Amino acid sequence: MQDYRDFAAKNGVELLEKGPCQFCGANLSEGIAACVEAFNTGLDSKIDFNNPANLMYKIMSVDAHTLQHPEIHGRWNNHLHLTRLHLVFKHELIWTHNSTVKLSRQLNKYKRFNRDEYLLPPKKLERGEVTIDQLVQKTLDEEACKKMIEKWAKSVYDSWKIHHSTVEIVAKMFISE
Repeated sequence: MQDYRDFAAKNGVELLEKGPCQFCGANLSEGIAACVEAFNTGLDSKIDFNNPANLMYKIMSVDAHTLQHPEIHGRWNNHLHLTRLHLVFKHELIWTHNSTVKLSRQLNKYKRFNRDEYLLPPKKLERGEVTIDQLVQKTLDEEACKKMIEKWAKSVYDSWKIHHSTVEIVAKMFISE
């Protein structure tokens, strides 16, 4: 798996290592590095992600953070994460581990006929109302954290609304399998 710095370099993006996160605006002093670190370690103390009942919150947080930082991920990553949120919010699916495997299969089929498609991200700092720092720096119990993750994921999903019709195609493929 490539490091996010490799993807940024591949995408011609200079990463800022001081100040707030240049992509989502998280109020962290060491830029994107601190944002990624906060995401990778900050939520584990608030929610037990080993509990299967909390899988949806893990998925939503991964999708939200990834879609706020598309410059540090692979090109087709946006399709997967946005489609997954679309299936959760528009089609009210309850996500399972097997669902991601199924979605990947459908996305691979879709890619064969849409090789050059690119989901242009919303402007930096306009990719949702919540950022990871708001989740990890606040004193939140598990239920409050879950509600905030839902708000975060929904606001990120909404910020990508220009592409909802595109991911609906993949969503229909997923549902019809």
